[in-house]
Amino acid sequence: MTVSARDTAAATPASRDRYVDLLRVASLGAVVLGHWLMAAVSGDGMGNLLALVPGLQVVTWVLQVMPVFFFVGGFSHALSYRSLARRGDRPVYAAFLRARLRRLLRPTLVFVLVWAAAALAVQLAGLGGGGLGGAALRLVTQPLWFIGIYLAMVAFTPPLLRLHERWGWAAFAGLAAAAAAVDVLRFAFGVPYAEFLNFAFVWLAVHQLGFLRADGRIRRPAALAAAGLGAAVLLVAYGPYPLSMVGMPGEKVSNMAPPTLALLAHGLWLVGAVQLLSRPAGAWLARPRVWRGVVAANGIAMTAFLWHLTAMLGVYGAQLALGIALPEPATAAWWAQVPVRILLAAALTAVLVAFFRRFEAPGAPAPAPAADPAPAPAPGSGPRAALGITLCLLGILGLSMTGLGGLLEGHSATLIALPVTAPVAIGMALGGWLLVERSAPARRVRLRG
Repeated sequence: MTVSARDTAAATPASRDRYVDLLRVASLGAVVLGHWLMAAVSGDGMGNLLALVPGLQVVTWVLQVMPVFFFVGGFSHALSYRSLARRGDRPVYAAFLRARLRRLLRPTLVFVLVWAAAALAVQLAGLGGGGLGGAALRLVTQPLWFIGIYLAMVAFTPPLLRLHERWGWAAFAGLAAAAAAVDVLRFAFGVPYAEFLNFAFVWLAVHQLGFLRADGRIRRPAALAAAGLGAAVLLVAYGPYPLSMVGMPGEKVSNMAPPTLALLAHGLWLVGAVQLLSRPAGAWLARPRVWRGVVAANGIAMTAFLWHLTAMLGVYGAQLALGIALPEPATAAWWAQVPVRILLAAALTAVLVAFFRRFEAPGAPAPAPAADPAPAPAPGSGPRAALGITLCLLGILGLSMTGLGGLLEGHSATLIALPVTAPVAIGMALGGWLLVERSAPARRVRLRG
């Protein structure tokens, strides 16, 4: 049985930080809108609007809000882990992983399996090598990188939370200093592969800010925003960093892949900015109708994120199939079509969400009989859960890099110095998910006379 948004909203405790839920939805919504706007499809293929019109890259300083989502993740992970520890769930690590991953992995793996089946069918039919279909098979899994990084944050929460509880802001400073050192090794000394360490240091530093918020230790958000914005401006103006805070095709240096110190500074300014808005937003969220809308949106946010590129590609595909001309990107005619395309993409996303939301919707847990003893930890459940989440994050990151084109040809991409194919990545993700699920406590069975 699923729980309705109205029931969930009505049962919200007064102590819940509703602003965090709003930030989660708003950040994913901004990413979706950004992807829809950046796609520049013409009769010649698919491009990136920001590469075609470089002056628009400054908007990424507002629309690149993935740091906000990871910041919110740190806040939620701290509260969740501490709650499980207080309840006495053992082992805490395995219980934490299952609790955080259940609603994330199920819709993700359904998305992956549906698209993999479609890609295999298309390639068996000898189609999908070029044009919009080929672009779809390459692009549709790219946003999964964010889920892979998020899984890494979940995995590292317990040790980083302990560092935070001991060192506070110094733990964040240590991660930021490590990110700066990596960029020095990269740009000043040309050390090969050093830059990939910042996939950990930059994003975990942003995640650490969420721990600080959970403990009420971000007391001067205006200063944080000003420091972050000032540092980002200086790094872009005088350093080797590009203006865009998202990746651009063909660029020599990207702020995103791998992340740079400039992106960390950008994250600082965004975190400070959203913290400044928390008080007025809190008053707005106290309205029952507004809060019900946020709860409903949270219930489908991951499903909408997973399928929004599918919807966008579907709109472009329908336009081509119907013989409707695709104007050259960034022309007046192209801009005139943008609102219509976005409305159609939103409508198609809503249809996909209506079908696939069942895989994200939480069920109402069945209460255990009061007389039953507490479940016993399964032997080795902690290591099993750790191995499971490692396989999951590697599999999903690998799939984001390989795409689903070339399934039959064994197309591969390099993941941490090792080649990985899409089928192997899918197998790792599925196997990891099963390991996390199998780390659940074994229930003791009562003998009835």
